[in-house]
Amino acid sequence: MNSYQTDRTITAVISVAACGVLVAGIVGHALLSSHIAPRAHKAGPMLLAPMIGVIDSCIVAQHSALTQDLASLQATCTGPNGSAAALVESTLLALQPRGKSLGAYPLGYTLPVPLLQLFRPSAAGWIIDQELVQRLVRTVRDTDRPLILYLFSTHFSTDAPLERALANDPANLAQTRDGPLAQGRYYDTPLNNWSFANTQTELTARRVEATKALLDAMCQIPAEDIAKIRGVTLLGELHHLFPDFEAGMGFSTPYRVTDYSPQSSESFRKFLKKEFLRIEQLNRVLGTDYTSFEEIQPPSRDIRTEPLRRFAEHIDSFAHGTLPVAGWAYLKQTAGAPSAWVHVYRNGTFVGKTQVNQGRQDVLAAKPEFGDAITGWRLDLDFRRLPTGLHRIDVLLEQRPGQLTPLGTRHIALMDRFQTTPKAMPQRQLPAFAPADVTLQAHIDFPTDQSAYYFNPLVPLWHAFRGQQVVDYLKFFDGVVNQSCLAGTPHYTHQIIPFTNPSWDANKYAIQASLQPIGDIRLGVSLYGDAAYGDTFTRWYAKTSHRGYGVTEFHPLKAMNAPAVQRMLSQHALHGAEFLSFFLEPRWNGKLVARNHNLFSFDPDNKQYGSDRLYESMRKVTTQSRP
Repeated sequence: MNSYQTDRTITAVISVAACGVLVAGIVGHALLSSHIAPRAHKAGPMLLAPMIGVIDSCIVAQHSALTQDLASLQATCTGPNGSAAALVESTLLALQPRGKSLGAYPLGYTLPVPLLQLFRPSAAGWIIDQELVQRLVRTVRDTDRPLILYLFSTHFSTDAPLERALANDPANLAQTRDGPLAQGRYYDTPLNNWSFANTQTELTARRVEATKALLDAMCQIPAEDIAKIRGVTLLGELHHLFPDFEAGMGFSTPYRVTDYSPQSSESFRKFLKKEFLRIEQLNRVLGTDYTSFEEIQPPSRDIRTEPLRRFAEHIDSFAHGTLPVAGWAYLKQTAGAPSAWVHVYRNGTFVGKTQVNQGRQDVLAAKPEFGDAITGWRLDLDFRRLPTGLHRIDVLLEQRPGQLTPLGTRHIALMDRFQTTPKAMPQRQLPAFAPADVTLQAHIDFPTDQSAYYFNPLVPLWHAFRGQQVVDYLKFFDGVVNQSCLAGTPHYTHQIIPFTNPSWDANKYAIQASLQPIGDIRLGVSLYGDAAYGDTFTRWYAKTSHRGYGVTEFHPLKAMNAPAVQRMLSQHALHGAEFLSFFLEPRWNGKLVARNHNLFSFDPDNKQYGSDRLYESMRKVTTQSRP
């Protein structure tokens, strides 16, 4: 069977979510609390909803070259009653055989719908492929299991013919200061840098058209079949973009982000006018001399390398006023020992401390003898109100309570807008420290020594505006779904959480606002590595006002036995997870269906990241007796 590119897309989606634990870099926010309180949430057990690769292996199948033992699959996929229902059931039965206990959590599935793939060319232009739509509808109708409906349309290409036509129109593309972003790649997956700066584009119109066509058809099936849809996830990852997506997620220069389109720049000025009302008030906050809001342009230049007309034009990864103090540390400890703490001092004064509890898959890859990826740490230093001058940053490791060991020192310059030569700040004596344990290995990634930082108060306003663009587009798309019979079905975002990724500059994505409550839209998150099984996510979640969430993608990136998987699932169920989705390869009568297999699929034939052992553990969990 010819491979369908949607699965490559989905593989890329989860690769992005997991990238932070796979590549070198720095870890996310410091711990937010020391106690996690269970969150009251929905009635009923958490739904296990694996995302099965049935789209390319069945839904769009027209002609195939299946092996003899899989030839019977095509007959169920095609024809007047064709759907992926039989393939869904065959795949889930391999995970949970008939007659076995349902376990603590019901087993359903996630059905991804690549919206732009629903179009086909015709003499009259692009039209909805009604047969594809009906196959999707029949899949829901004919599968006797609950599901999550994933309305999928992100920057990752599905190789839909319509995408190429849309990409030829610059109005559909996000823009940096240098103009529209051309198609890029993420590993072997094409990436279309779609714009969401406004909804008056053909891209948005086509997304809306496909959504309405699908939901109109879905709403024609019996009510008891519609009721199987437990949730709808919106679009998939939605965030701002930047050039060289594969390598540009971190703090590298030059700094380029979206969106600088004329429509976006004009909306930014309106945003500022709404916030400040009068240009004089904005000038007082910024220390600028604008004569009107119409004069303002988004910050787009680097003071280090480019001439500025106004300091307000400056932007880089730190111009919003914080810089990460981050790295990794390994200390051989006995099993069950508490995590070590990193203490940060500025000019001899204690700034704060953070636990060594972040996933650093890159460190583990380089040093497999560590046996564990949990070696990362990060503390974000707010320098907005600190005096300009030369500052000394000291980093010490608390190996045992009260026992400090130096990890290193960095000298940084906090600069004023005039680039005045900085003067050394007075120093206090550091606390007493002891020699390092012989097993200690560590490195400070950020800040680099002899580095300089500038705070531009316009930059946090620019990032806040960009974050609002993400929220506004999600709200718009949610409104489309609300026009259907699924208006009362829970709607979820499908977002990454950059603060769990060690190499990412979260402000490039401007995704933070979309992780907060957005009206009736519920939180949907993709969790990889320690975010799946540790307390990084749950500590953050406990500080929000969410009252339930969905796990849209999931992989701990390591093998786990059944009791560990059970504890991991119980942790999410306890804290409010309403469904949990992981990738699952399609199986027909026990045999793996040939396709472009997902690197992160739980599958007995996939040894990547312990996925084969995770499959077996999940099988045990889904078949064990209920407590």
